[in-house]
Parts: sequence; structure tokens; C-alpha cells
Amino acid sequence: MPQFTDLLFYAFAGLTLLFGFLCVANPLSRNPVTSAMFLVLTIISMAGLFVLLHAFFLAAVQILVYAGAVMVLFLFVIMLLDLKEEDRRKLNKTAVGLGSLAVLGLAGVLVRAMLAAKPVIAAGSKPVEGSTKELGRILFESYLLPFEILSILLLVAMVGVILLSKKDLK
Repeated sequence: MPQFTDLLFYAFAGLTLLFGFLCVANPLSRNPVTSAMFLVLTIISMAGLFVLLHAFFLAAVQILVYAGAVMVLFLFVIMLLDLKEEDRRKLNKTAVGLGSLAVLGLAGVLVRAMLAAKPVIAAGSKPVEGSTKELGRILFESYLLPFEILSILLLVAMVGVILLSKKDLK
């Protein structure tokens, strides 16, 4: 008989997959703002998975940083672009084909990695507990350069969208 946490895991995992699918292929609306809202729901579902893993700090960061700040940035960019209704209605067959090919390639890589993976923690061993101090030290010592590159990339993307949205660019 499944435990309550198992049922919660399946519920959160199912919701994450459902909202992620609705974010990409939304049959209800072609509006990009609706897709962004489904992305917020996907992020909140993933935060529920972090809570089940007893990673409360990561769940809070997931909601505050991604569902809060990053989604505000996404919505700002979407509304700044002001896509025309007729531009949103067209489906580019080449883009759909290449996108499908990319998804199949990523799925193949994922399946290959899962088949080659070996269990790291032996059954019955005590799980490793960490603190936010240790997490911060690891993030800012080992992953400082990727964080800085990502911040520059987001800044360049925002400036690019502002330049693209100008009506009388000369």
C-alpha cells in the first residue's frame, strides 16, 4: 500500500509534467502570457517536490526567485514585445520539425544517462544533511562564474528586447 508521501510525489510530479506540457503546447490559448502562467504553476509544483525531499530552502528559493523575480522578467519581456495576433497564429513547419528533433535528441540523451547511472548511496545508509551556509559556500566558490555569465546574459536579453520593441529604430 502506498504511503501518503508517495501519493504526494505522484501528484506533484504529474502536475509538474502537465503544467510543463501546457506551457509549451497550450490548447486553451495561444497567448504567451497564459503560457507564462502555466510556467509559474510548473515552478510551484516543482517546489512541492523539493518540500517532499525536505529541501525547504530550495523550495522557498524556487518560489521566490523563479516564480517571483524571473517570471516578472519573462512577463515584462513578453508584454514589451507586443506580439501581433496574426504572428502568433502562424506555425512554422521547419521550426516544429527542428524542435521535435531536438526534443527526441534530448530524450535519447536522458534515457542513455539513466541507463548508465549507478546508485550513489547504498540502501539503508543515512541521508546527508546540509545547511544553507554550506550550500551558499559551494554555490559562490564553485559556481560563481556561471552565475555571473547568466546575469550578463539576462541583461543583454533585456536590452535586446527593448531595442527590438522600439517602433522607429533607425
